[in-house]
Amino acid sequence: MADGKPVVVITGASGGVGRATVREFARCGARIALLSRGVDRLNAAKREVEDAGGQALVVPTDVADPKQVEAAAERTERELGPIDIWVNNAMTTIFSRFNEIRPDEYKRATEVTYLGCVYGTMSALKRMKSRNRGTIIQVGSALAYRSIPLQAPYCGAKHAIVGFTDSIRSELIHDRSNVQLTIVHLPGLNTPQFSWGRTHLPNHPQPVPPIFQPEVAARAIVWASGQRKREVWVGLSTYKAIIGQRIAPGFADRYLAKHAVEGQQMPDLISPDRPDNLFETVPGDQYAAHGIFDDRARTWSLTDKLQRHCRGILAGLGAASTAYAVARGMKGRD
Repeated sequence: MADGKPVVVITGASGGVGRATVREFARCGARIALLSRGVDRLNAAKREVEDAGGQALVVPTDVADPKQVEAAAERTERELGPIDIWVNNAMTTIFSRFNEIRPDEYKRATEVTYLGCVYGTMSALKRMKSRNRGTIIQVGSALAYRSIPLQAPYCGAKHAIVGFTDSIRSELIHDRSNVQLTIVHLPGLNTPQFSWGRTHLPNHPQPVPPIFQPEVAARAIVWASGQRKREVWVGLSTYKAIIGQRIAPGFADRYLAKHAVEGQQMPDLISPDRPDNLFETVPGDQYAAHGIFDDRARTWSLTDKLQRHCRGILAGLGAASTAYAVARGMKGRD
């Protein structure tokens, strides 16, 4: 980390959480490699970094291609220096009932959201492990623990990210490596995902409320990159989803069946020919960090503040929920 300015790689850097995270790291003066498919938006993000006093490198990359990801890592180290922080954020999905999704659509969403994270982790670890330092941030979701209807590809990918990350973490502990792996689990966010994601729904998709601005996620990601935490949960709704799944998964199944199908759709009908970013990027730079829900999105999270300043409260809550779930499971086997 030269001059205290970290070299950061962010996938999905052109929009949504990635774009907000780029801005947050730029405020720290970081040197940032911007990985995504949308060149126009990447160039716009680069200007934002430079205006904030940082340094940015635009690296057009489809994270579903491991060769492109590895080439991006090589170029980053050649032009910016050794990578200190790698943020796996890129995603794409389909809003749809499962039986209406084509196999090629499901495959593509999984390749970007899950395998893109795998390939990014491979390229980052290849460099960090030999230096015995560095941090990898996996951008997760409350849906990595508590799936919801109409988002099977996304939920499956986020579950998979937790699974493979836990496996690698154990390997790093065995090897006494100083490389840190952290997953930051996010709530519903006001990002362009709901305007450019592929959908087979009749109505415009929306996040499950409560909705937070992407800056809430970005602040948590940047903060987590300086900690040595296994997981970071963002937003009270994330705590409720994860803890609720541990305590009463059957109740959650029925509750979401009743409320989360219509609850993920706006009254507005959606245009059947709107462009989406599943296979090809949406051209132009009209999308940035925010989506269309500014009037409903929260700009801060109480749990975020508690996590930074009163860590014991939230750590105790998570431990208590785990202990209850374990005790409940043991009782069920008696």
